[in-house]
Amino acid sequence: MLRPMLIALIVLVGATAAGAQLVPRLPALPIDVPGLPAARGLADDVLRAPSDAARMLDQARRAAIARLVRDNPHSIALDPEGFPARAGEVVIDDPKDAVIAAAVAKGYRVIERGDVLGVGYVRLAVPGQQSLPSAIREIRKLGGEVSADQLHMPSGATDGRPASVANGGGTLIGVIDGGVAGAAISTGFAIGAPRDNDHATAVASLIGGSGKVRGGLPGARIASADVYGSDPAGGNATAIAKALGWMVQQRVSVVTISLVGPANPLLAKVVAAAQARGLVIVAAVGNNGPAAPPGFPASYPGVIAVTGVDGRNRALIEAGRASHLDYAAPGADMLAAGIAGRVFRVRGTSFAAPLVAATTARFYPSPSPAAVGAALKRVDALARDLGPRGPDRIYGRGLVCGDCRTLAK
Repeated sequence: MLRPMLIALIVLVGATAAGAQLVPRLPALPIDVPGLPAARGLADDVLRAPSDAARMLDQARRAAIARLVRDNPHSIALDPEGFPARAGEVVIDDPKDAVIAAAVAKGYRVIERGDVLGVGYVRLAVPGQQSLPSAIREIRKLGGEVSADQLHMPSGATDGRPASVANGGGTLIGVIDGGVAGAAISTGFAIGAPRDNDHATAVASLIGGSGKVRGGLPGARIASADVYGSDPAGGNATAIAKALGWMVQQRVSVVTISLVGPANPLLAKVVAAAQARGLVIVAAVGNNGPAAPPGFPASYPGVIAVTGVDGRNRALIEAGRASHLDYAAPGADMLAAGIAGRVFRVRGTSFAAPLVAATTARFYPSPSPAAVGAALKRVDALARDLGPRGPDRIYGRGLVCGDCRTLAK
């Protein structure tokens, strides 16, 4: 019976990843599967065979990527490492004029040249039918630090359409995701953005709270940067980099990012530049399972990496990994706000990250690089040690905001 249950879980997780790009409105876990026990029991059985679960989650991730490319051949292509990226484009960071001129001479076209927090970049359209891997190899030979504009996937699911988030007069906390309904301030970095989005609004509802759903920092205001809009290739690294620049401009102290993708050189530099200006970045480790490659932006140095736990404080079986892990927070068996007073279940590391962001912002209400260390020590003091004594790779430095969960009954 275990293998069919695993397959059912993988199908659900795969569907989540595959559908994530187009305004995520996704099935939640737990969920009933015809002919099988409810997923609550399914997850218990999966936990007894973690190696099988990890392998099958990774297979589901690969299948979801293949489907995403197949369904959007004109918008999405694979980079040299097999990650989905914006089709027909490459990005050079800190570009030299000579490299750009040489690329143009070979048929590349400049789409955009810009600067985010002192980090320069140029987006180039790839000539003809040339593949992304071929274009990247060619630009590297010219001396440019080039990459694909890789996509980042939301790392959680909802089973309803969220209502607008209640904004108070408190600390401004950033959400880089889709558009947040009812955000205090908002902007967009994708075609059709800003556009209210289920996943993003659910994430934001767990920061300031809404109705009967508790938030990690009641009264907080939301700064929403939509990197998806209506673009099938939304959530790309360049859009997230621009969103971080906007957060710094808005004097946001803490931003949460519940998106996961591969390492990207431009985004890595912008993350470091934003941190140097006092922005604390909190990110989910993702839901691709422990066998998947480390997720970014959670794996960038200094980013607060967050995993999720269920109602019994067990790490989520689908939780991904990062190069480091800081905290765990509730990510399942919990409710988020819904329309007209409704509430609905959510599951995923997406919904753990905003609780850590809210807790951090309680001690770090305005950006100040010199104050970051002291604020994180106060978060550490609240973290409840789980698993082996001391920091570990399953729960990090402990459970944060454990009593923030609004239990799903």
